[in-house]
Amino acid sequence: MPTVGLVIPAFSPDPRALSTYVRALDEYLAPETIRIELDDPTPELVGRLADLPATVNAFPYRRGKGAAITDGFEALDTDILAFADADGSTPARSIVDVVTPLLTGEVDVCVGSRRHPEAVVQSHQTHARRRMGDAFAWLARRALEADLYDYQCGAKALTRDAWVTVRQHLYEPGFAWDIEFVAIAAAFEYRIREVPVTWCDSPNSTVSPVRTAVSMGRSLLTARHRAKRLQDHGLHRALPADDTTALVDRQGGTDR
Repeated sequence: MPTVGLVIPAFSPDPRALSTYVRALDEYLAPETIRIELDDPTPELVGRLADLPATVNAFPYRRGKGAAITDGFEALDTDILAFADADGSTPARSIVDVVTPLLTGEVDVCVGSRRHPEAVVQSHQTHARRRMGDAFAWLARRALEADLYDYQCGAKALTRDAWVTVRQHLYEPGFAWDIEFVAIAAAFEYRIREVPVTWCDSPNSTVSPVRTAVSMGRSLLTARHRAKRLQDHGLHRALPADDTTALVDRQGGTDR
């Protein structure tokens, strides 16, 4: 049976909610390793998470979600690498659903989806956030090779072989990591499956809707460009090369 490693990127989490979530993940998924990548925590917070069935990697500043996931994946030695957002919006049972197709070798990448027709949404975002999310998904479907309902759900998994290939082509340290990851995986023609999840919007989310909407639009275009260059697309290959350092080659990141 393939081994599973799970990373939870966290910044200023509710320690009680996170503790409950980690224990549920350990019970239902039973991964080889759970690794909490904890940005800029207080000593008190680290102490409150110390008795969890997880490794807590406390980082001294805020790297960003993408940088935290990348650092966590690099530290894992399992056959399958997965992540789940620390707010617990995707329940442990749904994380199992996201990982399962990889255990049977059916696909290379699994993407959790709140917008899939078979997804169960127990608590919605505000109307403004839903509209922005729908608009972004509409744009992403037209810009990228991966035809999905949802690109940003905080539950994704992939095989180690796929990670070894895509890792050197990921640059986004923040929330845009998700869209770049999907774009690069599709550019390499990995088998991607979208998995409907049960989802509950969390009031503890650290996402700033307005700030994120502006940066995500720019990041979508950048992800499309990087993916097209990998596919040797003439126009994109003719444009100047990106001189940004890949996440695996730098320490930490910037604000999410």
